[in-house]
Amino acid sequence: MPIAEGHVTWYRACVESVLKEVKVEDMRSIGFIPALAGIAAAYDVWVNEVDTGLETYLYAANWTEGTQPLLKDMRALADFDFAARQKLEDMQYSFYRTAAGGEWSYRNNLEVWPKARFRPQQLTDVTNVNETLKTTILGYEFSAPFFIAPAARAGYGDERGELNFVDAAASEEILYISSLYATKSIEEIAAAKRNHNNTLNGPQVHFQQLYTNVDLSVTWDQIKRAEAGNAKAIVWTVDAPADSTRHRAARYDTTNANSVTSKIDWDIYEQIRNQTKLPVIIKGISSVENALTAVEKGAEAIYISNHGGRQVEYSPSPLEIAYEIYRNAPEVFEKVEVLADSGVRVGTDVLKLLALGVKAVGLGRPFMYANTYGLEGVTKAIQLLKTEVEHDAAQIGISDVHNIPSNILNLRQLESEVYLIDS
Repeated sequence: MPIAEGHVTWYRACVESVLKEVKVEDMRSIGFIPALAGIAAAYDVWVNEVDTGLETYLYAANWTEGTQPLLKDMRALADFDFAARQKLEDMQYSFYRTAAGGEWSYRNNLEVWPKARFRPQQLTDVTNVNETLKTTILGYEFSAPFFIAPAARAGYGDERGELNFVDAAASEEILYISSLYATKSIEEIAAAKRNHNNTLNGPQVHFQQLYTNVDLSVTWDQIKRAEAGNAKAIVWTVDAPADSTRHRAARYDTTNANSVTSKIDWDIYEQIRNQTKLPVIIKGISSVENALTAVEKGAEAIYISNHGGRQVEYSPSPLEIAYEIYRNAPEVFEKVEVLADSGVRVGTDVLKLLALGVKAVGLGRPFMYANTYGLEGVTKAIQLLKTEVEHDAAQIGISDVHNIPSNILNLRQLESEVYLIDS
């Protein structure tokens, strides 16, 4: 049986356990200590997704590699990544998975979460925590504090593409933000929305993501199309001013969503605001200075993101950005609504960002991978994350996910790394 990728950490832990038991005084052991240490080091490799036991389970059931597991066997968002690799062509998976440079930012997005550790508070009544999952974004109500973030080319996963996101978001009553470079057009997504009403807002609410075109007349046309499609906000991506270095994607000659150098500054922001009456959310905020300027400019909302680690190497994760703002200018969270995405995979990730002041948390890749199962896959991914947020909050002693006590998190490790503004 092949060794599952997620098992390497287990093998390394076993070797380290043996090393701890060996006594140096035992002359017979001296010879193999270096060998064991070398084995341990060899297994210290990057693992793309956590080991949920899926591969062990599948191989025991005589699963055939290259076929998708049954949807019922998806127990965590990480499982959808593995499952997507079984269906997608290498080029398609590479487009979803790729990141900038040596992909440190991508890895850091996934590995940074232990730097904010929980301090669970027992003896707290959490029986009604499920009733607190509802949230509002720009005045619109949703059933959970997370949303489907903008991501391009959902058609790689399923022929219905982004229409599955529209339908799943409607049935589960969460927000969907469509990408400008979606497989389906702005008009097709708008038509799909018209099929839905929900108990929270009536007609389905969705936001439209936007890049800045070199020819601004193209951008103005895209805004008009979004307005005609009844989008309720424009999400303007500001962290893609030029082409980015993506080695994995370059192997298949896949292009970036925004592959030309564009002017992106506060003057363009004001021009966009003058082109529409819709709220304009600034996506790609990665420093406290940018956040403060956005507040000064009167932004209705800001969106913390490093684009899933896809734009530039060594960019900070959303947890680090959120903490930098929390530490230096906590009033930002009171003055504007703050969204965040990049690297979120489990319910506790969502809760950590909420604890710092973020209003709602976006996920891109996990839903793209879930889309390889079609509408049912996207719906299940939403339901899994809802359950995790609810259960994890209860275990931590959080009775209201929108009023999380500050002492829930131990932020000492982040404190040693965050940028501090001189007082």
